[in-house]
Amino acid sequence: MLRDVAAIGAAMAAVGASFGAMAVAAGLPGWAAVAMSMLVYAGGAQFMAIGLMSAGNPVAAVLAGLLINARHLPFGLALGDAIGHRLRHRLLGSHLMTDEATAFTLARPAGAVRRRAFWLAGVLLFLAWNGGTLLGVLVGGVAGDPAAFGVDAAFPAGLIALLLPSLRDRDTRRAALGGAVVAVLTTPLLPAGLPVLLALVGPGLLAVRRLTRRHPAPADDVDGPVAGAPAEGTRAVPAGAVPAGAGPGRAVPAGGEEERC
Repeated sequence: MLRDVAAIGAAMAAVGASFGAMAVAAGLPGWAAVAMSMLVYAGGAQFMAIGLMSAGNPVAAVLAGLLINARHLPFGLALGDAIGHRLRHRLLGSHLMTDEATAFTLARPAGAVRRRAFWLAGVLLFLAWNGGTLLGVLVGGVAGDPAAFGVDAAFPAGLIALLLPSLRDRDTRRAALGGAVVAVLTTPLLPAGLPVLLALVGPGLLAVRRLTRRHPAPADDVDGPVAGAPAEGTRAVPAGAVPAGAGPGRAVPAGGEEERC
């Protein structure tokens, strides 16, 4: 588990260094870049915020960050038991929640193993991101754009590897495929962040389908005879007094003779 988290953390540290360098190059003080990584701790939202702030629109940066990070609402629902039930655990755990930590945690079985996975991934990835940001601030423009080195591809590759075991379930595959199709089709039409939220249509349909299976609709004839009760005009015969050819508890006509075809 530690080895897998370290592999993701190495890529996160490299991208964090790129963020620190880009923030300083955009005119943000070094201490502000480090504070943003510690307090906001949202990679994609931070890069977008730097671009919008350098364009002189800090309000749009805040709104865009809130929109992009709205995906953490379903993350929190999925990880509630893994984070813990005490208030301090929920407050700290919600801050450490990222795409990578969520996928890493849900790839583990429920219970104590999943709880350890979340806190291990959450703490180590937080340290990796902030350590990378500090390094980027110190070295300035040496880090450059992570896309130039292909480091940015490490995140989707890692997420796919973590989510593959979950796709063995047929219903989960259908939900993931449906959500992916919705996200791809709406990406050219909607602002960043909204297609990801709309992709929740897939898991939502899966949840509705499973709830329907768990609580089937009641029969139409709610006032009909109770299952196992004798029909009108018959009486139930005790097991010790069954006439020939009749099974135990079989209903026979009230006259006492078994009804025959």
